[in-house]
Amino acid sequence: MSRTGNLTVALTFDDGPQPTWTPKVLDQLKAAGIKATFCLIGRQVKANAALVRRMVAEGHTLCNHSWSHDLRLGHRTDVQIKADIARTDAAIHAVVPGVPIRYFRQPGGEWTAGEVKLLKEMGKVPLGWGVDPWDWKSPGVAQIVSRVVGHTSPGSIVLMHDGGGDRSQTNSALHQILPALKAKFVLRALPPGTA
Repeated sequence: MSRTGNLTVALTFDDGPQPTWTPKVLDQLKAAGIKATFCLIGRQVKANAALVRRMVAEGHTLCNHSWSHDLRLGHRTDVQIKADIARTDAAIHAVVPGVPIRYFRQPGGEWTAGEVKLLKEMGKVPLGWGVDPWDWKSPGVAQIVSRVVGHTSPGSIVLMHDGGGDRSQTNSALHQILPALKAKFVLRALPPGTA
């Protein structure tokens, strides 16, 4: 899934929860009245449990982004892939019991056909994206803004990051991105599904 399937635009944030940048992203989304989808790294959930609870309380959708951001996860055995996803879901559910975790995003978008098939068997939706500003490479605030605002269209899923390193550029870019997108599109979190 790399598009929302309708005219709404979905903002997604990867590699959190992270204690410095995730709260700043959440603050901006709250101030703008925008709900997003957060793709969580399992091993970071327990230490940042309050942030995960805040995401849910503020109406954001949660996504499984693997236990440790293993770029080669799709090349592991079926048993290893299932165990990684189950471990991450369990860590999230330990903090927010019963919350649906419908989506899985493969780190780096390094999907394999076997992994996608396995995810569908597990009832997970493989979550891709259509707009990638490469904010994780810190290309500069103007570049992040230009890439997101210039490439987003109705139905876009936008990839950005609230974790995985210094996200000061992403945070600064959001001050321009959020009002620009809100003026042109309906922004919604991806539908969470059922628990």
